[in-house]
Amino acid sequence: MKEAPTPISATQKRGALVYYFVLLLLFVGAIWATAAVATPILSSGDLAGSTSGGLRGAFTAFGEGVQHHVATTIGRLLLQIVVILSVARGVGWLFARLGQPTVIGEIIAGILLGPSLLGIVAPDLSAWLFPEESIVNIELLSQFGLILFMFTIGMELRIADIKAQARNSIIISQSGIFIPFILGLLLSIVTYERYAAEVAFFPLALFIGISMSITAFPVLARIVQERNMSRTYLGKLTLNTAAAGDIMAWLMLAAIMAITQSGSVASAFFNFLFLLLYMGLAFGVLRPLFSLIGRMYNKEELLGKGLVGIIFILLLLSAYLTEILSMHALFGAFIFGLIMPEDVKFRHVMTEKVEDVSLNIFLPLFFVSSGLRTELGLINSGELWLLLLLFVLVAVVGKAGGTYVAARVCGIDQKDSLYLGAYMNTRGLMELVVLKIGLDMG
Repeated sequence: MKEAPTPISATQKRGALVYYFVLLLLFVGAIWATAAVATPILSSGDLAGSTSGGLRGAFTAFGEGVQHHVATTIGRLLLQIVVILSVARGVGWLFARLGQPTVIGEIIAGILLGPSLLGIVAPDLSAWLFPEESIVNIELLSQFGLILFMFTIGMELRIADIKAQARNSIIISQSGIFIPFILGLLLSIVTYERYAAEVAFFPLALFIGISMSITAFPVLARIVQERNMSRTYLGKLTLNTAAAGDIMAWLMLAAIMAITQSGSVASAFFNFLFLLLYMGLAFGVLRPLFSLIGRMYNKEELLGKGLVGIIFILLLLSAYLTEILSMHALFGAFIFGLIMPEDVKFRHVMTEKVEDVSLNIFLPLFFVSSGLRTELGLINSGELWLLLLLFVLVAVVGKAGGTYVAARVCGIDQKDSLYLGAYMNTRGLMELVVLKIGLDMG
């Protein structure tokens, strides 16, 4: 047993203080002697020019230094992040007080900071705070945050829970995807020649179809949780249906991206072949391995730093593989989240490590970066406003109608079918992700 240290006497304390002050005087004296004696002799013009002008000159030099560092890449980026997070948190809090999801407030915050409001009210401030060349830095950070976020979304889905209501969930989710997808294809045919003839038709039609079909599972999960519906029949069915639909939507998006980037269905065959190999490795090798690790850590309150580090490396590797296979990095992050151990405690610990950072820092950056490139003033005619309303109407009616009809066919009563159709119409994050992917791909 280690002995307690001997108490320090008053004499020793005074001696330590004397030593410290002597050392401090020597340090200050050395700096003064170097500046006042050695510098004029060895470099006559170096310090003299910088100290001329007295206090006014020194303050001017200080101001110039501040301006220089504000304009540097890291200085401007840090200021942008502070502004973005402050506005997003404030608007999100306001929407939460109104009974709306905070994510809606964050999306609105992005529009407020973009050319739709700040660019009109204070164009000089907008151009100084968010110059065009700096947006790419925000977007890169937001993309990394989306990878972490999709990883946590994958962990929120438990394949065992989906199997419990598999028949109804799959039928309802597929109906809620296929019907608005078909309507989106028809809408693209009607509007293509007049509004989008400068881009290839087939990829555009596919992206319109998938953007009409996706449910924002993260937003829906929070709504169900906030309303204490997680343990009710309707709440479980809603989450399972959205989960099954989320998986299907990401598979469809991966297929659409492969076809779009490859140029044809035939050339996308190899993308799907290697995707199947990747899925086989993920679910056939990594998932059983992580299940074993989950059982080993079942009684642990904390996960070791080594294990967490390996998980993050594999997460980024999974995202990288799907990115180079033309399936987007977010799909790899989502699949990697799915193969995490089913153990609730393991997933809870991992989610806590990732979710706070991704939700509070990176996701607002994504919403605002989207808003910074959104200019509502471009919808500047009655015809375009009617077109916007048409797209919204097709998306809402297609999703609600497809879900309602399938729910009634599965024997669910009319009231719950209507609620289910309304819940599946939850939009937000996923639509922005899909549209951003389509925009980046041209």
